[in-house]
Parts: sequence; structure tokens; C-alpha cells
Amino acid sequence: MSDDELPTESAPTDTASAPATPAPVTRRAALKVLGAVPLVGALGWVQQPAAPPVRQGHEAPAQPAQGMGTPPSSAPKRVFFTAAEYRTVGILADDILPRDERSPSATEAGVPAFIDFNMSVPEASEESRVAMRGGLQWLDIETRRRFRVAYAKASTTQRHAILDDISWPDKAPPTMSHGVAFFNRFRDMVASGFFSSAAGWKDLQYQGNVFNPGWNGCPEAALKKLGVTYALMNTRIKPE
Repeated sequence: MSDDELPTESAPTDTASAPATPAPVTRRAALKVLGAVPLVGALGWVQQPAAPPVRQGHEAPAQPAQGMGTPPSSAPKRVFFTAAEYRTVGILADDILPRDERSPSATEAGVPAFIDFNMSVPEASEESRVAMRGGLQWLDIETRRRFRVAYAKASTTQRHAILDDISWPDKAPPTMSHGVAFFNRFRDMVASGFFSSAAGWKDLQYQGNVFNPGWNGCPEAALKKLGVTYALMNTRIKPE
């Protein structure tokens, strides 16, 4: 695999491998739990749509620029991250939640754009923005210290060697405290972004409000437990 390719699914012992006891938990199973929990307000990372701009009365409609005949791309635009930071965010997100036989990777689900949005909205605190940029810098510095390359240019094995040291707070050495804090917050963002996407809903097999043509009424055992019958309910329906 070249350095420019996104990582693929790794063995369950990578990155977030569980200790010998209790039994190991897969990365995707752990992320499902995280994704079901709303973002903690203390993190300062929220996903709220920015208020629409107030339009003045008698405002003329915006005119297209001269020579702009091609519709704009629907791809989300970076707002908060630099190009280098955005690449690192994508690599790290896929290290946390790679593609598998069931679902796409974090980047394929649009997680980097989700994180960029959360960092760019007015509701995001300056503290959370500093923590995000500082964490990405820490990751690059640590990777350069060990392997003489930036995180996005490191091999999968090299990247996972670092993540193995910061994935488990109780096992991480004190010198890794800043990396541990960043990684745990970033992992929460990845889980929230993935499991609030269409790909995440499908991964959870969430059906939503889907019409069920095969509904045959309440089971007889449930009716008995509740002490009701359809015959009783029919007596309460007034004829038209």
C-alpha cells in the first residue's frame, strides 16, 4: 500500500485492541456504543446549523458571475481545516473506523466534512478548536519523532503503533496524556459523524418509520397480559 492510499480494515488487534481480560471488543462494536450517545456538551463540539443570513427588504437577487455556466460542485467545502490537516483527519478517521465487509469507511461516510462543520460553526468554542489543531499537531510531532514522517505519510503499521499507545487511557503512559485526551475526543467525533450518516443508519440496521404491510395486530399473549381484547375495543367504536 502506498502512503497516498487510505487504510483498509486491519486485524482486530490493531489500534483499539482490548486487553486479555475481559474478552476483546471489536472497534466497530465499540464505536456503535459511542455513536448512540449525543456529543458531550463539555467538549464544546456541537452540530447545530448556522442561522440563515437576514435578507434586507427590496434586496435584488444575486446574479451569477459572468462566464460561470457550470453548476457548482455539491461536494462539501473545507472551512476550518487546512488542506494538510484535512488529509490527516481523513487518515485518522479511517484508522479508527475503516471499511469492512458490511459498511464503508469513515471518510466514505463523510465524517471529515462532519468534523470540519462542527469546528467551523459559531457554536464551537475556541477551546475546542485549539484542542483539535493542537491534537493534530501532537500526532504529527509524535509520528515524526518515531518514524521521521508526518502521520498522513506514515505506514499503517507505524500509525497503529502510535494509536495503540493512546487508545486506552488506563494503560497509556503519563507522557502520552495530551495524545490520549485528543484521541478520545476525536474518536467520539468519528463515531457521532458515522452513525448519524446514512451509512451509519444502515450499519445499525435502523428501519425508522417504515410502513409494515405484514402487521397482523397485537399478539394474543400481549392482549392477555394487558387484559384487553379486540372485541372489547370494537364495542367502543361508534358506528358512522
